[in-house]
Amino acid sequence: MKYANEARAEGVPVRTGEILYEAMPWLKQVTGKTIVIKYGGSAMENPQLAAEVMADIVLLKILGVNPVLVHGGGKAINRAFAKFDLPVEFVDGQRVTTDDAMDLVRMVLTGEVNQQLVEAMNAHGNMGVGVSGTDAGIIVAEQADPRLGRVGKITRINTPLIEDLVADDYIPIIASIAIGEDGGCYNVNADVAAGYIAAAIGAHKIIFLTDVDGLYENYPDPDSLIAEMSLGEAEAMVRGDKLASGMIPKLASCVRALDAGVSAAHIINGTVPHALLLEMLTDSGMGTMVGGLTSAQFLNVSPVSKFAAKLIENR
Repeated sequence: MKYANEARAEGVPVRTGEILYEAMPWLKQVTGKTIVIKYGGSAMENPQLAAEVMADIVLLKILGVNPVLVHGGGKAINRAFAKFDLPVEFVDGQRVTTDDAMDLVRMVLTGEVNQQLVEAMNAHGNMGVGVSGTDAGIIVAEQADPRLGRVGKITRINTPLIEDLVADDYIPIIASIAIGEDGGCYNVNADVAAGYIAAAIGAHKIIFLTDVDGLYENYPDPDSLIAEMSLGEAEAMVRGDKLASGMIPKLASCVRALDAGVSAAHIINGTVPHALLLEMLTDSGMGTMVGGLTSAQFLNVSPVSKFAAKLIENR
């Protein structure tokens, strides 16, 4: 026999109950929906934090969300270049990817980073399936610029493999490598790939896990952190000259996804523990939201489960 004063040091955790209750209306919005999550940068470097992010994604799956994870691995690629003493050349701020470098990039993204994420996710059950963008021709690209070598510009997304995995209750973990129109492979920007994939599969939301608190109008002025912005405001910012280079593909991908019918896009700090849960399941949220949901959109997004449909019958 165990007494309450032994098992619960501070008595019943009322605040925990309040937080769980607060999550209910947000869960009703996302249960049965597909969410594309882009993961990369410093948010992926800490193994313990990465393990927590994978656990949070599994929790969302258990709660009825259909996550699709798209990842890069720039820092791991940098380490591999240094280890094998490969020269690094940049043109207009973009790294040149030779044929030899492309082999290394593919090895790192699919053989190292992707499998680490799969292993961390599958510590909680056999849900994560690691795939490359080349598998079943998920991501197809052409050469972006001859000066950049094997750097690709996405031309199309083939969705059947992603849709089949989601339908079978797996979580796709997609490395940002593309199959080329010429039959070779291309390195593509993971932010851009996530935006294209979200648009192609009709995702409910796209979320970018980055290493800053969101989108700043005047980075790094903390008072200029943007909580919400419209699609039009995002388009104007992409056309302007205030964005840091790393934020340009993220915001442009938000615009692309929203233009294709994705309901909302979020840029959040993935180095904050449980950032995904805080954004998706609390009133305050975090980071920057681009676009937003209207009451009509609650009923006209990607299909929901039979149970989830009952949650919106009385709206």
